[in-house]
Amino acid sequence: MTSGHVIIAPDKFKGSLGAPSVARHIAAGLRRARPEVPLVELPVADGGDGTVDAAVAAGFSRVGARVTGPTGEPVDASYAVRDDVAVVELASASGLRVLPGGRLAPLTATSRGTGELIGDAVRRGARRIVLGLGGSACTDGGTGMAAALGARLLDADGRELPPGGAALRDLSRIEVAGGWPPEVTVVVASDVDSPLLGPHGAAYGYGPQKGAGEADVRTLEAGVARLEAVVRRDLGIEAAERPGAGAAGGAGFAAMVFLSATVEPGITYLLDLLGFTGHLAGARLVVTGEGALDWQTLRGKAPAGVARAAAAVGVPVVAVAGRNSLSPEELREAGIRGAYALTDIEPDPARCMEEAGTLLERLAERTSAEWLDEAVR
Repeated sequence: MTSGHVIIAPDKFKGSLGAPSVARHIAAGLRRARPEVPLVELPVADGGDGTVDAAVAAGFSRVGARVTGPTGEPVDASYAVRDDVAVVELASASGLRVLPGGRLAPLTATSRGTGELIGDAVRRGARRIVLGLGGSACTDGGTGMAAALGARLLDADGRELPPGGAALRDLSRIEVAGGWPPEVTVVVASDVDSPLLGPHGAAYGYGPQKGAGEADVRTLEAGVARLEAVVRRDLGIEAAERPGAGAAGGAGFAAMVFLSATVEPGITYLLDLLGFTGHLAGARLVVTGEGALDWQTLRGKAPAGVARAAAAVGVPVVAVAGRNSLSPEELREAGIRGAYALTDIEPDPARCMEEAGTLLERLAERTSAEWLDEAVR
């Protein structure tokens, strides 16, 4: 059949391919098998690493900036702009992927570069900041970001604190001159609904992913707890229990407190921003995916969000992945009609990572007839 188009809307395959590359390879395989079928490539993201790339693929322009990296060394980062909207990705400036040599720094890593990106976007005329949180290298409660935007975090002697979450134990007071400009709105796009403190919070829930051992986690928890207490006392704001406060080492908390940010489910908000629903009219199939289809997928990651949006208008969805650990029942509950994994055609995980592009094309080519037939049943 030649009527109806296929939307290719995957997230990244972490550690292997970015979302735009995943979409290109799926499209290449489909075109070889079914050249008559119109394709729409629309890579997506849920607020984490790759969000800026997805925005650029959807028509935003990339703006580069040299900012402070997570360990204080300069890094080349970027954000995306369209009209007066800027999409800023914390991972670009303050993420694990920009740590020098990949060396973890759980106690001292800073989110300052993220604040510098936001400041640059505002100076260039942005009036809505979409802040993607994910892939963070730091657990500083977002204080580096806040400091870059004018907040002063002082110890008992009036000295500004050094960067990092450990230093927050010495926080004595916070000074904010002028506050965040009301004409600039900030939306946090995050798939993390954790609070700031406690077993599922910034330190205990996510510190180990950033290299924090047991003692480090206790230190970081003490730091962000001190931050919360001083914010409550000096600024009169209680935000520690708000969903998303613990995202990105507490950057969600800082965005709420210092930038008056609201928090939206990452994939839902970004699908709207990227214009996904506008492409669904007349579509016969949506192909989504990510590196691993697993329990996290079911908790609001990109494929589940894509499937939910497509199901609302009756368009069937299939997913591709590096590996799939979800049962057929779990997939159906998520709105995914079928799942296809690289490990189905290449059992060696290392080769799946190294040759993901070629394998995606083979997978798309081999199973395209089934996908497209399923779409019109």
